[in-house]
Amino acid sequence: MSGAGQRCASCGSANIVQDELYAEQQQVCADCGSVESAVVLAQDPAGGSDVSYRRTTAVAKQLCANLIKGLERVKEIGRLLRVRSEIEELASKYFKQAYEHEDFIRVSLEKKEVLAGCCVLVSCRQLNWPITMGTISCLLSADQALVGAVHQQMVKSLDIQAPTTNITDIMEGHCQEYKLSPSQVREEFAEDSKALTKQAMALVELAADSWIVTGRRPLPIMMSAVYLAWQSLNPNKDRLKLSLDKFCNIAKVQKHNPASKRISELKEVLCKLGKEIPWIRERLTHDNIIQHVGDILQHRYALLRRALRAHEVSLQADSQITCGNPSAGEKPPSQSSDCVDQTPDASMEQQCSNEEREPQVGDGDETPVPEESDSHSQDQAPDWRKRVLFAPPCVNRPKRKRAERPELIVTGDEEISDSEIDSYIRTPQEAQIFALSQKMFASSDSGKS
Repeated sequence: MSGAGQRCASCGSANIVQDELYAEQQQVCADCGSVESAVVLAQDPAGGSDVSYRRTTAVAKQLCANLIKGLERVKEIGRLLRVRSEIEELASKYFKQAYEHEDFIRVSLEKKEVLAGCCVLVSCRQLNWPITMGTISCLLSADQALVGAVHQQMVKSLDIQAPTTNITDIMEGHCQEYKLSPSQVREEFAEDSKALTKQAMALVELAADSWIVTGRRPLPIMMSAVYLAWQSLNPNKDRLKLSLDKFCNIAKVQKHNPASKRISELKEVLCKLGKEIPWIRERLTHDNIIQHVGDILQHRYALLRRALRAHEVSLQADSQITCGNPSAGEKPPSQSSDCVDQTPDASMEQQCSNEEREPQVGDGDETPVPEESDSHSQDQAPDWRKRVLFAPPCVNRPKRKRAERPELIVTGDEEISDSEIDSYIRTPQEAQIFALSQKMFASSDSGKS
């Protein structure tokens, strides 16, 4: 077999043939016998050209064990948040890229776990899914400052355009949708947009501190906050008797049905905090709490600490009473008699200064859980929902378990009822149509033959 188009480098002859020497193939000049090309195994390293280990077909590259655990953690977080499948896939893609990046190769396992949550957070923000950094921090039981630092580093290293959301800007834009200017509504219904935004923003922050926003869509919560803020800024008779439906009609916005439930939940939290204000002597209900919203929002952090502390003390007193020592547990009065004759501002300032000197029991979203050493008290309150003042909605309103349907076992030997037999029998009209169709088929077959 000659090589077409080739000439010998020694004699210039075109008579080049392919010679097989055992397992080697080489081209030889038939005239002078010189070897033109050959595979020399001894001279090439590793039996041929240099090939990297991961490109060989003998061994497939396997993923790192920590990378596999991180991808599983990303899926767990996505399923806890019940995100869409495309968000989960995008988060897994970002985690693979960040895990192999030089900025995250030599970091601790804690930061790698936080990195998984940050990948989910970035994916949710890019695909417009309402998840906050505080939610990710709670799921990972990690410091929010650490989550923020890892998030910034990941966005910078991977050059990701992650949209940032500011609740203040969102509330300003949302409040501007309500047509409540003096030129659009009557004077008793008119309200300044800036004052409405500030009051509604404080209510949203209070809802976040009391777990109301957890797992909820933002629009109904913002609508309920705007409605309560609008009523509390000028609590006259015209505004107080106006329902949410009529308020939406006046403001020319579309009502969100869950907003009614969020209003009830916000009023419940306001009532719990309003009980800790010493100058309020009346019994607070959902009907009269609107008049005190301004004072509650002004001192909400101090009232949150007082309410959590009073709830813990009452639980300890109840546990001591159930153990047979009723004299040891005495609930402290929620209203101080020393502050009755003082002005509201002076009394609250004095109580806030006293609370700063006292040890803090709970602050923000942290809900204190009283320690119970005896088993008897645990039997009395097995559900921890009764031991906390504020809890997430999934705890206060757990989903009902779906009743499982009994499995149908069909063997084919079941008895057939008379009604089923009648349904199988043709009617006289159906029998006549069937007979006519048979005659037509028989005549057509005879004509063809």
